[in-house]
Amino acid sequence: MRIRAALAVTAAAAGTFAAVAATPAQATEYSSALKVKGVQYDAPGRDSNSCSTGNTRNEYLTIKNYSSSATVNLKGYVVKDAVGTTFTFPSNHYLQPGDYIKLRGGHGTDSDTNNVVFRQNCNFLWNNDKDTIYLYKPSGARADVHAYSASSNDRDGNGYITYHG
Repeated sequence: MRIRAALAVTAAAAGTFAAVAATPAQATEYSSALKVKGVQYDAPGRDSNSCSTGNTRNEYLTIKNYSSSATVNLKGYVVKDAVGTTFTFPSNHYLQPGDYIKLRGGHGTDSDTNNVVFRQNCNFLWNNDKDTIYLYKPSGARADVHAYSASSNDRDGNGYITYHG
C-alpha cells in the first residue's frame, strides 16, 4: 500500500513538473517522419528584406523525411516561430524517405527537383539572437520543435544550426 501511495505522489509530482516544463524541449521526440534538420536563422551578409536586393532567400529551414519507407506530402504542414508568424505549405510537395526540402524566404519558383519552397514573403522569419521553430502536421499535432539562441547553439557563429543529424 505504501508503494502505491509513493507512486501516486511521484506521478502527481511528475505531472506538476511536466506542466511547469511545458516550454519547448529539445529532448521531446514527436511521432513524425518529418523533422527540422537545420536552420539558417541568420542569412549571410547584412540583413535586408528588400524583395529586389535583400537576402531573405538566404534564410532557410531544412525539413527532412526521416522515415525509411513512407513518402510524406508537405501540403498542410505548418511552420511557426515563437511569436506566431506562420507559413503553411499550400501545395503538394512529396518527400521520399531520406529526402529534404529547404523552405526559403523571398520570392521564387517552388521546385521538387531542386528541393525548395519559397515563402513568397521578403520578411525574415527567424530572429538572429534566439527563436523557437515549430513544425505542425496538417492535423494540428506537433511534429517537431526546437528553441535556439545564437550564443548557446551556434558555436561556430555561421548562422546555421543542425538538428537530428
